[in-house]
Amino acid sequence: MRLRILAMGRLRNGPEKDLIEDYVARFNRSGRPLGLGPVELTELEDKKGGGKAAEAALLLKAIPQGAAVIALDERGKLQSSPDFAAHLSQIRDAAPSELIFVIGGADGLDPAVLQRAQSVLSFGRMVWPHMLVRVMLSEQLYRAASILAGGPYHRV
Repeated sequence: MRLRILAMGRLRNGPEKDLIEDYVARFNRSGRPLGLGPVELTELEDKKGGGKAAEAALLLKAIPQGAAVIALDERGKLQSSPDFAAHLSQIRDAAPSELIFVIGGADGLDPAVLQRAQSVLSFGRMVWPHMLVRVMLSEQLYRAASILAGGPYHRV
């Protein structure tokens, strides 16, 4: 199952981008034998500054028909890493064409995007900058693959 991180805004070169690339490469190596991956990052920009509604239109247009969607939002469900790994496995086994993780812009996600998602995930009640959410999601994807493979990366 292909995975895509669909995010508003462009990430510049720097330590966050380096971390994302490292975790995505690790995930792609460990996830493929599990039927997960590759994962790619798609960045969108609302150059007209139309706010959440304009961002929602761009995001929804970029989600293919038949894809499963997980939105990231501070009001979403909190999951442990093993629970996230199990959720990822369940989605894989349902065989959608693709799994899309959606990360909104500075103002968050429009209700239309949240309604399109099959689930809404939170990395805590705090609000995180989109560049750090990308890093945290990339790391959790790698951790999930490690958990599903029975690897030593995740320790309880």
